[in-house]
Amino acid sequence: MAESTISKFKSTLIGGGARPNLFEVTIPGTIPGGGSLGETFSILCKSAQLPASNVASIDVPFRGRTFKVAGERTFDPWTITIINDENFQIRQVMENWMNFIGQYGDGSGATNPSTYMVDAYVKQLKRSAANIRSGDGTGAGLVQNTAATYKFYSIFPTAVSAIDLSYDSADTIEEFTVEFQVQYWTPTTAEV
Repeated sequence: MAESTISKFKSTLIGGGARPNLFEVTIPGTIPGGGSLGETFSILCKSAQLPASNVASIDVPFRGRTFKVAGERTFDPWTITIINDENFQIRQVMENWMNFIGQYGDGSGATNPSTYMVDAYVKQLKRSAANIRSGDGTGAGLVQNTAATYKFYSIFPTAVSAIDLSYDSADTIEEFTVEFQVQYWTPTTAEV
């Protein structure tokens, strides 16, 4: 029988446990419809999720019993929350991306999926940082260690939420959510 003591728990909880507030979301490159998100996006992306893993179950009746077999893997939509800046920089990029997919006025838009889909990454960061010497001659600096990286393949936005405006909203900063459709995701060791 395994030892179940507080000392065993303490030695097992390496790094003090993963923290949900240590993460980084990136969507590298040029965004369809124009613009790029860059470092501003990684800083102002307030929340995201590590993806759920879903494999459906198929029930097969057999002589009064139900035999379960594995079905197809499905991928849930992925939602992020963005802190809005006064220039609406990220919101405008997201709105332009959606307009590229489906125009406001006449419903026309991109017809080739490869022109409006991009990849995205979510990194779960560790609490510890590594002292890394940069190759550009500027010396060493602290770099946050990565515990896990997930790559989302061929995503595109399907909803940019409303931003509620009100005289009653004092001492708050505007936020909005963006929902993306995801073709699939994989855990990865790629650095982005």
